[in-house]
Amino acid sequence: MLDGCTPWPEDFARHYRERGLWRPQSLFERLADSVAAAPGRVAIVEGAQRVSYAELLARTEALAAGLQRLGLKPLDRVVFQLANGIAGVEALFALARIGAIPVMALPAHRRHDIVHFARAAGAVALMIPDEVRGFDYRTMAREVTTEVPGLHVVIVDGSPGPAQHGLRELAVAGAAPTQVMPAAGEVALMLLSGGTTGMPKLIPRTHADYLCGCLHAARVAGFGPRTVFLAVLPIAHNYTLGAPGVVGALCSGARVVIAPATSPEAVLPLIEREGVTVVSTAAPLVARWLASPEVERCDFSALEVLMCGGSKLAPELRRRVEQRLGCTYQESYGTAEGLLNMTRLDDPEPLRLHSSGRPVCEADEIRIVDPDGRELPDGQAGELQVRGPYTIRGYYRNPEADARAFTADGYYRMGDIARRVDGYLHLEGRLKELINRGGEKISCEEIENHLLAHPVVESACVVAVPDAVYGEKACAVIVPRAGETLSLAELTGFLHTRDIARFKWPEQLVLVDEFPVSPAGKVLRRELQARIAAGEGASR
Repeated sequence: MLDGCTPWPEDFARHYRERGLWRPQSLFERLADSVAAAPGRVAIVEGAQRVSYAELLARTEALAAGLQRLGLKPLDRVVFQLANGIAGVEALFALARIGAIPVMALPAHRRHDIVHFARAAGAVALMIPDEVRGFDYRTMAREVTTEVPGLHVVIVDGSPGPAQHGLRELAVAGAAPTQVMPAAGEVALMLLSGGTTGMPKLIPRTHADYLCGCLHAARVAGFGPRTVFLAVLPIAHNYTLGAPGVVGALCSGARVVIAPATSPEAVLPLIEREGVTVVSTAAPLVARWLASPEVERCDFSALEVLMCGGSKLAPELRRRVEQRLGCTYQESYGTAEGLLNMTRLDDPEPLRLHSSGRPVCEADEIRIVDPDGRELPDGQAGELQVRGPYTIRGYYRNPEADARAFTADGYYRMGDIARRVDGYLHLEGRLKELINRGGEKISCEEIENHLLAHPVVESACVVAVPDAVYGEKACAVIVPRAGETLSLAELTGFLHTRDIARFKWPEQLVLVDEFPVSPAGKVLRRELQARIAAGEGASR
């Protein structure tokens, strides 16, 4: 394994191989299996472009040969910042073909972030688009290469700048790389830790462990050759990439449709036009889509599953998804570090609407502990910890982070508070998403779910704000439905009817047009708190 990565202990690795959880193949070899099964089947749709599995394989091989001629070698790290599209998928599998390691940056990252990723990874190359929404990535790349001397290759999807290489021009039709396939136990890609504060850490995922998680998630999601999967959020994010995502879809012989944007006007008609059967999305988008008039204008008869990840979707919104879109709701909870947890499509309604499902793989080991590290029985809430065949044992070259994030016996600390009941997890929030009001703990998630039941509320987020008496108090930040408004008195009057403790009621209300969200669709709570402190939004 790449130097700087923490391998699984040999007895665990042997066990995973013997059980068939780790397959002896790379990501590219698994894609080749799908091609062999149905070469003429459509693999990816992007706008008017349709690429078959055979075409995808040939184009990927040609690009891999071009990358090899450019000097990229096995284990070279490449900061990968391509936007969603066919070119990005081809580039990802081309890197996998020659054993180079993409570091999955998001399109929203800028110079400071890219410099950090390149230095932390020891990257030699950077893959970027030319320009997106007025931002010129080529100019940023020139600045990055001056700050990171070891990064000497810039590859551009589009028109390259001086001393940069065009992605499309690298591929020579009919060419194939001479490099042998990478070993299944070698690092396939590096993901970014999902925290909303500080600089992300690098998460090394091997071909074997990543395929393990993707294929198990694909099985739970019911993926197969008749699946039409809509990718909405950035493919560079693990949820859209491999939970089960684009990789899981292509490894199952499914068709992947690339959404051009996240708006209801872009997504909902596309579901109808392409006969999409599965959509993966995030909580802030669900609320926006359900409130759109496009819901009444579009035909969702082909849609079978709406999957939501990134953050827990409130039960009220899950219910609306099934009622308004006529599909099954599937909660997807996990982390780029490993664990994937999903509700099952045949789960009874209480589990679909209220739980975060159960692990996708029978070899996932789950425990819930108290603040002193003692394991708790089922039904009691505590810190969630996990280890298994696709959960890493350490970050890339970051022993300080490892000491905080991993236990001595190899469990990853998820940072979430959860209960386990009959094998199903019920999340109760982040360890740091509790409001301490004079010693009384308030779960932001609990109050948000009550607020979403109010007919005027489209989206809700509860955050802590400073208070001279209690230390902290709850502030409800609300996106109201179009043309509606709301006062704090009306809101607390509504909560009074919900029979919840008075100390949990928000003591401040701020109305906003939208929440600040990460590229992965998570509400940026700290940024929201900063905006409130700065007086943004309409206080009531």
